[in-house]
This record gives sequence, C-alpha cells and structure tokens, in this order.
Amino acid sequence: MISDDKNTPKSAYAVPPLTIKAWAEEDRPREKLLLKGKLSLSDAELLAILLGSGSRRQTAVDLAKSILNSVDNNLHDLGKRSLHDLMKFKGVGEAKAISIVAAMELGRRRQLSDVKVRPQIRCSADSYQAIAPLLMDLAHEEFWILLLSRKGEVIGREQISQGGISGTVVDAKLIFSRALEAKASSIILCHNHPSGNLQPSQADRSLTTKLVKAGELLDIFVLDHLIIAEKGYYSFADQSLI
Repeated sequence: MISDDKNTPKSAYAVPPLTIKAWAEEDRPREKLLLKGKLSLSDAELLAILLGSGSRRQTAVDLAKSILNSVDNNLHDLGKRSLHDLMKFKGVGEAKAISIVAAMELGRRRQLSDVKVRPQIRCSADSYQAIAPLLMDLAHEEFWILLLSRKGEVIGREQISQGGISGTVVDAKLIFSRALEAKASSIILCHNHPSGNLQPSQADRSLTTKLVKAGELLDIFVLDHLIIAEKGYYSFADQSLI
C-alpha cells in the first residue's frame, strides 16, 4: 500500500547502506589485505582503499565499483581520467581524485622502471615493451626515439615532439642531434595513434623513408618505426618497410 503520511519515519522509505566498519573484518579491504595479501583484493577493493571513504549513500567499495563501471572495468581507461572526470562522482573530492591519479601514474612508472637495466632490443616486441608505457594511454600524439648502443641495448629514450589528436611535427635535425649526443649506434622511431588505428599514414611512411636515408649518411641506423596504440603496435621492420 502506498502511503504519503508525513509522520512516517524516514527509515521506513530507505535503509542506509552498511558502512564498511559494519562488515566482517575479513571482508574489509584494508583488513583483507593484511590478512590475505594484496592478490586477494579485487580492483574495486584496491580502489576503495585509495578512496578511504564513500558517500552518504555508498560505501567506498560501492563508489569504487561505480568509478570502474564508468570505464568498463578497464584500468588503462581509468588511467586516462582527469581530476575533473573523477570529481564528477558524488563522494569524490579533489583529495580523493588526486590519490587515484597519483596511484595510476605510479603504476605507469613502475612499468618503466625495468628500462633502467638497459634491455637489449632483439625484435619489435622488445622495442614495444621499452616504450609502450610512455605512449599507450595518451590522448594526444607524441613522437619519441629509442637510442641504442652498438650491442642493441637501450641507452636512452627521448621525446622529440608533442602534438594534437591527429598529428605532431617531427624535426629530423633534432632526432639526429639527440642521437649524436648520446653516441647512439642506432635508433628506433616511435609514435602513438590516440585513435587506436595502427595503420601508418602516408605522412608516416614518407617521414620514415626520409629518416632512414638521413641516418645512413650519419652511420646512425634507423632499425624500426613503431606505431603504438592501446591494443598493440605496428612495426615497419616487421612489415619489411625498412
């Protein structure tokens, strides 16, 4: 029966959600991590720890699930969200949004830390692993080079240019001046396609041909050109275009 009695207690219409403190201790994200280890936690539970608390109507875990649902539970997409995007969720203020963005950035940098051991590039997959964390999540286009020693080890990564959604300007003089400064024996060209399209444009092909020829004159060989997108890469060398 429907009632509009103004004297009906508010609690009769809605039951507030249980707070996390009311859960069994082994089910609370922080306690669960302590008792069972980090691998036992879901993505939502890990995110809830960063949030610390939820809103008046949601626990931290429920709020975390809402945030993850907005990106189809894809952590790569979550890493692309800005402070403004995250603060659209009720219960997420500036401090919580900053915590999430900082955690995602730390995760990205952790992927890059292995580069310090100077991995040896033997194939396009090795090149992709060395540069992908820098490029795959960007909403704009950037052009980088991998600098390689005579043994094929990565001795540096250099950003050459940054552009918009559909392109960036590349200066050949800047590329080879960086390579000469690093005493690199060879380089690998790398840029991303924010659209996700892995196929090279005619401009990509022309630029690659130009840089290969310039490198031959300087004895700095262009071994490959990678186009990076979120779901993989395209290698000019693998396609016999270099």
